[in-house]
Amino acid sequence: MTARAFALFVALLTMMNLLGDLLWPGFDASLWWISFGILPAWLSKSLLGASALALLRFACRRPVSGRRSLFVAASALTLALAAAMNVITFYHLLATDRITAGFPVPLSSLICFGMLWVAHEAWGRRTERRRLITWRVVAGCLGLFAMFPLAQMLFFGNTDYRRPADAVVVFGARAYKDGRLSDALEDRVRTACELYRKGLARRIVMSGGPGDGAIHETEAMRRYAIEHGVRDEDIVVDQHGLNTRATVRNTVPLFRQWQADRVLAVSHFYHLPRIKLSYQRAGFEVCTVPARQKYFLSQIPYSMAREVAAFWTYYARQKPSHPARA
Repeated sequence: MTARAFALFVALLTMMNLLGDLLWPGFDASLWWISFGILPAWLSKSLLGASALALLRFACRRPVSGRRSLFVAASALTLALAAAMNVITFYHLLATDRITAGFPVPLSSLICFGMLWVAHEAWGRRTERRRLITWRVVAGCLGLFAMFPLAQMLFFGNTDYRRPADAVVVFGARAYKDGRLSDALEDRVRTACELYRKGLARRIVMSGGPGDGAIHETEAMRRYAIEHGVRDEDIVVDQHGLNTRATVRNTVPLFRQWQADRVLAVSHFYHLPRIKLSYQRAGFEVCTVPARQKYFLSQIPYSMAREVAAFWTYYARQKPSHPARA
């Protein structure tokens, strides 16, 4: 039952990406969990589509014939192989210091093991009586949809992709009435200042909304950055970054105006998957950097739970404004 639930989850997620990309080019987020690397886009999408149909068939009704079982097993093995290559790429980047992983296991490893398991179940039990999809399979699939954003936060969100860039954008959080930064906001701005002082970014974009008092959130961020070694002329303020979507909408034109080839995005790990998705849908790729925390913030469990709903809301509602940039 669990293997069928996993197969149903992967099949539906893949179909959502492929159908969305057909309707709105740039919608596809398959690269987040599996990539066929150098294969042409048409071949990659064809393999994903065929695999999704096979997994859907397996999830809804276990195949009995050897031919159908072989097709399901081969499809699952194809996805497992692609995921295994993604795992190798991850550890190569880790070994060459191109990334730093707070969680030393990539999400692709779970996809790989899951697909190997599906292949085993599809082939190893092909003589069993047909069983239609049950509520347990559906419930398991829905549970995986809830867990997927959490997995993105833990695996992708905790991976530091810092490298030389043209700018760094900081996503706002709470600023108090007296202009002090909340601990969460201080973590983010301090991390951006460190990137700047190390020469990894020439500009810092502070994006946020109103503070608790008369001092605007971005003004409090700017003051803190100046106190920590950032030149005032290298700070750009976006006072209308009321939420993630607004920050992305306001900053992408700036990046294009600057002809920026690479931008770093700084926020807490739980926020970064949604940031990455939002910039991708806006046609701009960013490298994410998790804010370095002084201590574990008490509101993080709540923030992670909220991000599950926010991630899927952004995924479903935010249509691409431009085709994704290479």
